[in-house]
Amino acid sequence: MRVSILRWFLCWAISGLMPVTLLGQALPNTAPGAILHAQGGVWLNGYEAHDSSAVFAGDIIETKAGSSANLSIEGTTVLLAPESVSKFQGDLLELDHGGVSVGTSRGFKVRVNCILVVPVLNEWTQYSVTDVSGTVQVAARKLDVNVEHERGRGKETPANPAAQQRASVHEGEQASYDETEVCGAPAGPAGAGQGVNPKWIAAGAGGAGILIWLLIHNGGNPTTPPVSPASP
Repeated sequence: MRVSILRWFLCWAISGLMPVTLLGQALPNTAPGAILHAQGGVWLNGYEAHDSSAVFAGDIIETKAGSSANLSIEGTTVLLAPESVSKFQGDLLELDHGGVSVGTSRGFKVRVNCILVVPVLNEWTQYSVTDVSGTVQVAARKLDVNVEHERGRGKETPANPAAQQRASVHEGEQASYDETEVCGAPAGPAGAGQGVNPKWIAAGAGGAGILIWLLIHNGGNPTTPPVSPASP
């Protein structure tokens, strides 16, 4: 009888200590998620999004004509303009075409091809990025942002050497960049109304749904209006 009680006590003590020991183990790093707020006309991975949808790294978001959406991440809000296609990547948004306005205190970035827009400070920064017909426009609304040509992806020319792959856009200013001149010829259609860049098709989680989405998307001839400027 005493042996049974002792065995039970030891099992109970071990089971109580196990969670404590597990606390010392590092958890795997996972990209932060986001919440997509939409009121119709917004597609997520080839399917129409709900009013509030969870978004994870690699998810593709498209806003139809006349529809916009808000993406909420810790310390960051992103407004996606109508007729925009983008891919959420955790700490940045990859813009295929259209426009986004960002407010962030955590250095949230926007990438268009090889062009990367990065807040200078981890303080509340507001900026917008549009990609219309191969012209990338960056406007700093509050505080400054850096515009970088990601290493290994930018086009090196005598007028654009690797040593000059960063520039600053100061608060209240805006700058334009020719995507072909900076990054080289595009690998596939990336302009407004030409659908999603083919490199994203395999990355989306929609499978056959994305193929249907592409067929529907290419059936029209939308145009992409720039993001309306907002006062800082």
